[in-house]
Amino acid sequence: MLQHPPPQAIPSDLAKVHHRPHRRFGKWRKGILLVAFVTGLLPNTAIGEPFIPKQARSVPASPSYRHLVAQKPLGAEELNTIAVFEKAAQSVVYITNTAVRRDIWSLNTFEVPQGSGSGFIWNRQGHIVTNYHVIYGADSIQVVLDDQSTRDARIVGVDPDHDLAVLQISGKPETLMPLEIGTSQDLRVGQRVLAIGNPFGLDHTLTTGVVSALGRSIKSVNDRTIENAIQTDAAINPGNSGGPLLNSAGELIGVNTQIVSPSGAYAGIGFAVPVDIVKRVVPQLIQYGKVIRPGLGISLIPDSIAARWGIKGLVIAKVLPGSMADKAGLHGLEETKTGRIRLGDVITAIDGEAIRTYDDLARLLDRHNVGDRIKLGIRRSGKEQTLSLKLQAVQ
Repeated sequence: MLQHPPPQAIPSDLAKVHHRPHRRFGKWRKGILLVAFVTGLLPNTAIGEPFIPKQARSVPASPSYRHLVAQKPLGAEELNTIAVFEKAAQSVVYITNTAVRRDIWSLNTFEVPQGSGSGFIWNRQGHIVTNYHVIYGADSIQVVLDDQSTRDARIVGVDPDHDLAVLQISGKPETLMPLEIGTSQDLRVGQRVLAIGNPFGLDHTLTTGVVSALGRSIKSVNDRTIENAIQTDAAINPGNSGGPLLNSAGELIGVNTQIVSPSGAYAGIGFAVPVDIVKRVVPQLIQYGKVIRPGLGISLIPDSIAARWGIKGLVIAKVLPGSMADKAGLHGLEETKTGRIRLGDVITAIDGEAIRTYDDLARLLDRHNVGDRIKLGIRRSGKEQTLSLKLQAVQ
């Protein structure tokens, strides 16, 4: 509580002032008025603010408001992207898998997360397409659908050579929305593409880009070459693997599978397995659980040994009896009476395209189907020959 200070006695010298002539008192009064005037300009400690004349006080400006403008209509390209995503997203799934491990001390088993990725619904029978490396080593697999329901999945078939796998889930057919399937034959560099997946576990993430290049060759998980891969700059990150790459019509044109990045994150270069390979492989995985490949009916010497021998081409080790190679008259290695090994035929080309390694052979055969007839270039006893041979089914 504020209190006024007690009155103080007037000093004797001030008391004498009242008895001085009026002229000197006038000067003293002017001093008091001057002090009062100055004091009025100083902060008033009792109320915490300085004295400011009314006319000097500024009037606060009224706040200015921005006028709200109605959102402009979306462009045709934006509307198309939205429509494609909203339809295709119903077909994209999130895949997680676990592996069973055993404690070395208690011998008890336990599950550990093995990996995750993306996939998409292939048909109304519940078949899901994804990458082989997404489910590799899994003991149990779960698929999360667009409605956030989770289904257990079983492996129907795998193709490590093309990094593809087919799973199957149960469910009402009418609730499953397969993707529309396109073609990769008529793709052009620069055309718009969309990738949908679950990067870093963020489900149903859409990224867009263009076809950056065509006809790329990439390595699968087992070091086999995948031909005609699609290169794109649409962001593909860990978790996108197995998800669809779509054209602007919402059709599947590839399965996202790899990125090129020193850090493992998006760096502007991603690859997708072309849909024309997918269309050839997936039906076989559904029907047989494996891919029935065209082949010759032979076994080969490893490339490293052939290189050590200084031989250019594929050395036939053995011709399977009754095979197409046998019927065409191909010869493998032979052992002489003295125990020495005699070189058989060496494969040098298919349809005029040179072959140096087993990967070259597999890549060229992958362009054909069982029953196709090819021209096989061989070297026999130092002489080049060409044989006509019908491809057979091999495991």
